[in-house]
Amino acid sequence: MSYRHLVTLPNLLTAYRFATVPLLLFCLRPDAGPLTSLFAFWLFLSGAFTDLADGYYARKHKIETVLGKLMDPLADKVMVAVALIMLIPMDRVPAWVAFVILARELAITGFRGVAASAGIVVAASSAGKVKSVSQYVALCVLIFPMGVLPLPFLHDLGRLILYFAAGLTVWSGFGYFYRFQKVYLHPASGQ
Repeated sequence: MSYRHLVTLPNLLTAYRFATVPLLLFCLRPDAGPLTSLFAFWLFLSGAFTDLADGYYARKHKIETVLGKLMDPLADKVMVAVALIMLIPMDRVPAWVAFVILARELAITGFRGVAASAGIVVAASSAGKVKSVSQYVALCVLIFPMGVLPLPFLHDLGRLILYFAAGLTVWSGFGYFYRFQKVYLHPASGQ
């Protein structure tokens, strides 16, 4: 397979999410002004939309690649992690919520790696997809700068959605472990 087979629209959309990370790091600062914060909102929102679009497009046009299957979920997790971490010092995200979400994401990434080594592809569950969308919605609301819209409760609403997303994050994590426990609990050969 040549490199041009890796340059597909879904892989480019995944690469876009990775490219948003350093910009989000720069824009999501406690001292950022409203225009910078608004730019961060649009940047994160566009990244969230690329996550929803790339997998659908790849499956529809049958152009899924191994690179895409590996990098797509990683790009999502890195983008969400940056937003969660950068919003903590702004008092928009409680540190414990960020920890719960990030710990689950790391655990499921590890589970997927173990399953892949056993030749099993762990596809996203419907609960996992709802979890991702709720995380994206919550983080978009929390990134949006106060004062641009006359909604003084905007970030409180974002935190409520984030708590819901954290609950779904834990729930879907248990679901993955339960569905694939035979892979994780099976003794490894040669030991």
